[in-house]
Amino acid sequence: MSRFMKAGMELEPPERRIGQAAHDFVMAMGAPEIVLSRAARAGDAPALASRWLQRLKTFAGEEAVESMAARGRTLLEWARELDKAEPVPFAPRPSPKPPLALRPQRFSVTEIETLRRDAYAVYARRILKLEPLEPLLRDPGAAERGTLFHDIVHAFAMSGTDPFAPEAEARLIEIGRDLFDRAALPADIDAVWWPRFVRMASHFIVWERGRPPGIKGRLAEVKADATPVGATGVSLSGRADRIDLRAAGMADILDFKTGSSPSKAQAHTLLSPQLALEGALLMRGAFADAGAATPAELAHVRMKANGEVVEESILEYNRQVKSADQLSTEAWERLELLLAHYGSEKTGYLSRALPFREGDTSGYYDHLARVLEWSAGGDGPGDGSEGE
Repeated sequence: MSRFMKAGMELEPPERRIGQAAHDFVMAMGAPEIVLSRAARAGDAPALASRWLQRLKTFAGEEAVESMAARGRTLLEWARELDKAEPVPFAPRPSPKPPLALRPQRFSVTEIETLRRDAYAVYARRILKLEPLEPLLRDPGAAERGTLFHDIVHAFAMSGTDPFAPEAEARLIEIGRDLFDRAALPADIDAVWWPRFVRMASHFIVWERGRPPGIKGRLAEVKADATPVGATGVSLSGRADRIDLRAAGMADILDFKTGSSPSKAQAHTLLSPQLALEGALLMRGAFADAGAATPAELAHVRMKANGEVVEESILEYNRQVKSADQLSTEAWERLELLLAHYGSEKTGYLSRALPFREGDTSGYYDHLARVLEWSAGGDGPGDGSEGE
């Protein structure tokens, strides 16, 4: 603020603070014993002595200044002695190796990515039985919004409403309003999320009507029974957001997303293998309601913040095209290798083997794994984040 504005608010002028500081300094200099110190560096650059200190040195003379500096060096040596300590090695990256009898024998499709990226998180949750605590006070966030939108499109599919019916959009909004009311969201969050859902509703119906013709049935939230994975002794189960049954024993598997993760690249390269593993379970008849079928399409259906609904196939990326059954088969083969790897007592549950981002330590179990300690030493492989 200007001097005029400060005066109008009855604030003191800057000269008063400067004068008061000068007064305090002069009074302190009258003490029987004083220590004058300054920083030798300012950030990464050498710091210059202030003008008053330079003037003091000039006035006192070289002999007096050297005598003062000698007494000061004694204090500095004492301070340096306090900082001396034996070097402490960085904490090692945790890689616990529990007995095989304690290792999980059943996984869900959503856990496989965690097992590959951060096996220590699986160890902490499944073997140590440590569950993250929910904050005492927290407003609903992206996770709750995603769950709510999933519940709405699931209820719409289960209602049997024909997407081509004139009242389809009104019916979707009616279902949405009912589930919003049941969620009992805070008024400010409802005021933001509800208009977003209404914008999305019309786009969702357009997307439904644009699906390939000849769909024989729409199955929502379909559960896959536990299925053995090769000779590993471990089984895999899961739940698909939606399976659209088509002719000739084919089916599309769709995964609804309200965020940008996982990306198309991560899904196609099987860094995020959920969709492909659901396709493998479908081929093995794990989805009882769908029966054994061949996946024709594996896709994310992204419900964006602007209301758009976009179907994003994961079968093509960077000019590489794979069929749904080919990608599913590859995912299953990699899964067998991964589970066989952890089927040995010599294999430890390594922390952050393939993290999303190197500097992100917000995982539920990163503090337990002391990530900030061992990562500062650049321990072992897997320090960097994945390339995208």
